[in-house]
Amino acid sequence: MSRTPIRFYRHALSGHCQRVETLLSMLELPYEAIDVDMASGAHRRADYLALNAFGQVPVIDDEGTVVADSNAILVYLARRYGDATWLPTDALGEAKVQRWLSVAAGQIAYGVAAARLVTVFGAQLDAAGAIARGHACLAVMDEELSTRAFLAADHATIADLACASYVAHAPEGNVSLAEYPNVRAWLERVQALPRYVRMPASRAGLLAA
Repeated sequence: MSRTPIRFYRHALSGHCQRVETLLSMLELPYEAIDVDMASGAHRRADYLALNAFGQVPVIDDEGTVVADSNAILVYLARRYGDATWLPTDALGEAKVQRWLSVAAGQIAYGVAAARLVTVFGAQLDAAGAIARGHACLAVMDEELSTRAFLAADHATIADLACASYVAHAPEGNVSLAEYPNVRAWLERVQALPRYVRMPASRAGLLAA
């Protein structure tokens, strides 16, 4: 029996949305992508704020169950439709994944993602500070990935999807990946996963030439 497609509110150039769309694709869940015109302020309208009071993308509506925040959506989808491969059920395994979800929302968001906001969207942020934070985070990731193929387990988890979304586009924010061979190899492994959804590249930062 076919199920009602999940309504997926997104922006095409948002890494937060890309990570959710990737998991939707990998779990082979039917979904309806609804592009939110953030440039015109659609995310600040009352109807959208009723879905997410913070006015952010992504949001999903799964037959009346509304979930906002990309990492929260990853957890929801993995628990409801996936298995322990994506989100371990043992305490330590789940903690390892949560650690990297926090990195995605912290060091990556305020590092490479923030640097990209400056170049791609013209955000008035401290570009130099974001670039420095980006390199500091990448250095830690590169060291940790020197001894394993994926971030939180011996296979891909939602932690990898969450972190790869903006790391893959770091050069758009003037953050080179040249010094991080383990990070680059990890990105190749993640992006080679079946049904992985790539976010369109922007001609910005180091890719502007």
